Amino acid sequence: PQTNRPWAPAVDIFETENELVLKADLPDVDLKDIDVRVENQTLTIEGERKFDQSSDAKGYHRMERSYGRFVRSFAVPNTFDTEKINASYKNGLLTVTLVKKEAAKPRQIKIDVTV
Repeated sequence: PQTNRPWAPAVDIFETENELVLKADLPDVDLKDIDVRVENQTLTIEGERKFDQSSDAKGYHRMERSYGRFVRSFAVPNTFDTEKINASYKNGLLTVTLVKKEAAKPRQIKIDVTV
C-alpha cells in the first residue's frame, strides 16, 4: 500500500480578546515527531505520522489515512508577541497559543467630566 502520500493536518485558527489560538488534528503522531517554531512572524508546524510497519499491510481492506511528513506554515499578525508562545498536545490535538501584544489589546479610557 501507498503509505507516504503527502498530507496536511486539519487546522483551526481563531482569535480571542487576548490570544491567537491554533488547533491542529495530529492523531497517531508521537510528540517527539512534532516540531513547532516561530520565525519572522511565521508559525510553522512540522511532523511525521509513521506507518506501523509491524502490522501486515497485506491484511488491509482499505487504506485512506495518509502517512509521512507534513509541514504547515501560517503568517502571524504582528499584533501578537511571537516571544510568548505556548504549545500543548493532548489526545492527538496540538494547541498553540500566542499572546496579543499589550499595545494591541483593547483598552477602555476613563473620561474625566469637567463641569
